[in-house]
Amino acid sequence: MPSSLSVVERSQRDWSVSCCVNNRFEFARLPHPHSRKALFMMEIGSSYELQVLKKTDFGFYLNADNLGEVLLPTKHAPADLQVDDTVHVFLYLDSDDRPIATTQTPKVEVGEFAFLEVKDNTPIGAFMDWGLDKDVLVPFAEQHRPMNVGNRYLVFLYLDNQGRITATSKIDKCVLEDDEHDFHPQQPVDLIIANSTELGFKAIVDQSYWGLLYKDDVDQRLSFGQSIQGYIKRVREDGKIDLSLKSSQEVRDSHSQIVQDYLREHNGFAPIHDKSPPDQISDLLGMSKKQFKKTIGTLYKQRIITIEEDGIRLV
Repeated sequence: MPSSLSVVERSQRDWSVSCCVNNRFEFARLPHPHSRKALFMMEIGSSYELQVLKKTDFGFYLNADNLGEVLLPTKHAPADLQVDDTVHVFLYLDSDDRPIATTQTPKVEVGEFAFLEVKDNTPIGAFMDWGLDKDVLVPFAEQHRPMNVGNRYLVFLYLDNQGRITATSKIDKCVLEDDEHDFHPQQPVDLIIANSTELGFKAIVDQSYWGLLYKDDVDQRLSFGQSIQGYIKRVREDGKIDLSLKSSQEVRDSHSQIVQDYLREHNGFAPIHDKSPPDQISDLLGMSKKQFKKTIGTLYKQRIITIEEDGIRLV
């Protein structure tokens, strides 16, 4: 990796974010954090449990290991905090670029994506509300398009070449594309809706990878920047990820309910069966022939329906 890159090693994740001064990001896979204890270093932009070393009139000094003693101002300290206690804090830089701690919870940490609101525009860029007293900067060079006060944008947080927490709305360069992953079908994942295409919606999977939600699998309104839980539907041979908003069991239950509801509303009979044309099944029930065959097979085994020559009937 070029020496001009400043590596941000997140202790909570198994990958690092590398950023350089040429508007370009690179990502490097790291071993699991539990297997690299010796490599652990605290970083600005992450949360930790830190021990109180001493108390002063203006706050508490915490042991931040490689970052030294870091101040937790009194206004952000729990009222009952004492020396030798541990406290959960987020580390960032104050106005003089010195490490400082806060018990405020940011909406996003370094190495993560979030949908944030612009609070101010200045000669150096836009400042966004990320949950702390000090807003986070999106330099003009890191804006995918000019940002307006009051609007919300999807951004990624990183450390610039001077170690300052910075945001970019050029998210394409921040999502891992070709890196190997170990996702598997039906695995629950956290999604951020990031774009729409002719096929459906592109989503960021677990703050890391691109995945695709096909529009035929979406039965609810989705909005840009929305965070939502989903599932891995399949991992294709090229490593690309297909997503679903429902687990396989939820999908099966939904299809079963559709078939049963139709039967109850039509005197217990539907003039379709496993040999019916796909278009007829789709028009009648809104599902594919494959889904229909699986559904009626299950309902038949459960003795909820019978399959006849001219259709299916509710028992």
